[in-house]
Amino acid sequence: MESKAVARYIRISPRKARLVVDTIRGRDLDQAQQILDFSDRAAARVVAKVLRSAAANAENNNGLSPEGLYVSKVFVDEGPTLKRFRPRAMGRATRINKRTCHITVILDEREPEKVIPKKRRIRKAATAARDAVRGKGAEEEEVEEVEEAPKTAKKPAAKKAAAAKPAAKKPAAKKAAPAKAEAEEEEKVPESEELEEPEDLTEDADMAEEGAQVDVEEPEGSPSDEKSEE
Repeated sequence: MESKAVARYIRISPRKARLVVDTIRGRDLDQAQQILDFSDRAAARVVAKVLRSAAANAENNNGLSPEGLYVSKVFVDEGPTLKRFRPRAMGRATRINKRTCHITVILDEREPEKVIPKKRRIRKAATAARDAVRGKGAEEEEVEEVEEAPKTAKKPAAKKAAAAKPAAKKPAAKKAAPAKAEAEEEEKVPESEELEEPEDLTEDADMAEEGAQVDVEEPEGSPSDEKSEE
């Protein structure tokens, strides 16, 4: 059950009060009181009074124990602004705003938690860790099964490809044809050489005849000419 306390028309600007209020939101009652008691801000004193008033309302009006209370909601609303004027140079007057705020604190009781012995806590933590490890192991096994499944599905396709390979022997026959062409070219090369041999022989014969003619010719003034003249 919620208990509420409101302080209205506090002569503090809403911005300054909100800076203090934000520090105790969601805190336990004892912890919030300690924070406000040791705070250096002026608004902390007013907020501490409102907090104590809300705790008193919870204890006296609603019958709640202060040990289980915490600050469930706390907020600051802007109140009316007081206008004041101050004289300035050359007969001027400037306005000064005296701001006010409304502080609201709402306390609520926490749900009682079951106190668990220390040994049970340790056992629960250990079982939770084991379950997490087993869960990870099961996930890894599932991933491995999923990875192995496509591999097994691809094996028949590989067998089909292996069976289809022996049928493709046509390229070997095509390779044999160029080999035959090369053999024929090698056979043709000696024939061309044989045809060229007679030309060489004729050239050698011509050279021999020229040599013979050269040998037959005798130089002038040889002894045979002198004998003929005699």
